[in-house]
Amino acid sequence: MIDILEQALALGILRPLDVQFAQVAASNEQPEILLAAACLSAEARAGHVCLLLEQLLPENLFQGRYPELAMAAWQACGQLDLAGWQRRLMASPAVSDGSMATPLVLWQQRLYLQRMWQSEGEIADFISSGSVPHMIDEVQLRSILDQLFGEAVGETDWQKIAAAVAATRRIAVISGGPGTGKTTTVAKLLAALVQLGEGERLRIQLAAPTGKAAARLTESLGTASRQLPLTPEQRALFPTEASTLHRLLGAQPNSQRMRHHRGNPLHLDVLVVDEASMVDLPMMARLIAALPAKARVIFLGDRDQLASVEAGAVLGDICRFSEQGYSEVRAAQLARLTGYSLHGQAVAAGTAVRDSLCLLRKSYRFDVTSGIGQLALAVNAGDGKCAMAVLKERYEDVSWYPLAETEDYQQLLEACVEGYRDYLAKVIEGADAVTVLAAFGRFQVLCALREGPFGVAGLNERIENALQRAALIRRNPGPAGRWYLGRPVMIGRNDSALGLFNGDIGIALPDEGGDLRVYFQLPDGSIKSVQPSRLPAHETALAMTVHKSQGSEFEHTALVLPNQFLAALTRELVYTAITRARKRLSLYATEKVLISAIRTPTQRRSGLAERLQVS
Repeated sequence: MIDILEQALALGILRPLDVQFAQVAASNEQPEILLAAACLSAEARAGHVCLLLEQLLPENLFQGRYPELAMAAWQACGQLDLAGWQRRLMASPAVSDGSMATPLVLWQQRLYLQRMWQSEGEIADFISSGSVPHMIDEVQLRSILDQLFGEAVGETDWQKIAAAVAATRRIAVISGGPGTGKTTTVAKLLAALVQLGEGERLRIQLAAPTGKAAARLTESLGTASRQLPLTPEQRALFPTEASTLHRLLGAQPNSQRMRHHRGNPLHLDVLVVDEASMVDLPMMARLIAALPAKARVIFLGDRDQLASVEAGAVLGDICRFSEQGYSEVRAAQLARLTGYSLHGQAVAAGTAVRDSLCLLRKSYRFDVTSGIGQLALAVNAGDGKCAMAVLKERYEDVSWYPLAETEDYQQLLEACVEGYRDYLAKVIEGADAVTVLAAFGRFQVLCALREGPFGVAGLNERIENALQRAALIRRNPGPAGRWYLGRPVMIGRNDSALGLFNGDIGIALPDEGGDLRVYFQLPDGSIKSVQPSRLPAHETALAMTVHKSQGSEFEHTALVLPNQFLAALTRELVYTAITRARKRLSLYATEKVLISAIRTPTQRRSGLAERLQVS
């Protein structure tokens, strides 16, 4: 089996770490455990929480790409069927059903790493515990909701229903696409909770996975809350700043440990977590462990966006239960609280968590005249033909460039020069950091890949060359030319000592003495500058991956896809990129690649949905 794993390693199917883990978990005399452990480690690297046993059958092994190698591996394991795999795994001292500490856990034909099994179970227990009704004065809440949202007239106001859902559950999930009013809903919900508290001190915290997302939440919630009819005392209870999840939990320098955990919980009564689709399984488990026993939690996000870069798709797994509809009892309660008629579903196997969810369905930013909105709808539906029709319709806010010829690529670079001209002109004029950072955030190039001419590395280099030719930047030759006035960089690793976190964006500008420093805008709006030599791992951010763009929005977004289809190109990636654009989208892709991506949904294997059903 070791020889077979070495062949898989040479083909790039496995990493050295996968093979090393397998050898720790099993001896050479246990070929089936070696194979299962190596494949499980590879699945975790790809963002999956578990390995389905059916993936160990020859037709599925190694993603079905190397049938001869897969057949050899299967034969070396004794040609096991699913029942045989189950028996053989459970006979190994490295595997248990989760009732004891073993490296691997097998549950319902799913094989887990121990820590992933534990994290998933903790999340399932937590979400299920929040489905217990929160006792509340319905008459008082109805009055407050009518005051904040208006009385029920016309079409259903899903924002009002979402607020009623969250006000009557300890844990709530509100999902909606761009412009559906998630932060407006939460501002009114927090106002309702403050008013229900009748002067009681309510400790409210806001958080998001990245600094950019936290800054956006701070700004949008602040704007929304200023429109609300609150007394000065009530307004004083509103939070004025969102933090990153790492800051909230108290990330320790050079350590995986957090200051806040089960033994030292957070000091809060209400927590709002925005961009929850970006929160991976281990981080969600850490957050849950650090919450006080009676704290309320409201998760906000878009279930159709990309899942986190790391393992799991927690928000997507939870939101799957929205398809069951509300229970009949819950629908009747929400009707009493909002005035809108809702039809409950008598689903025999309905899960309690469905009554803690709400999907916001109406976009107030994009309507039928918006190409961005229509394209997002088509992509979300997996309808490539409709998406192409939108692109060919010549909407004012969407431009499509097939990227089939060399001239198309040159046109892309010229568009990048124009897109970044404004912020670099402000750099040359000597504008302050706030002005330059705001100008930079208006245009952004997004990529699906990291390497190659269509990836982050290749495009950053080519865009810099084009900007140099246009005399917008001035790079010196050699290693010293890496830093120049106006260079935008994105932090790639958390550094709690510096107060910089993965995804934070800064721009190189001169300080009062003329020395180059990198300026970052923190979630509270303040500016922090750092010497370039002190920065943690970072890279130029003229082009960034779609994953890194989550939590951000830009007036004009340019999405660049490679000219050949790859597994990384998925429906969720294209949808996420499209919905980063507020006013204008430029799409550089061939029709064939784009349609293939739209027809390829992201798959994240986990057992969270199944564990929620049995919790």
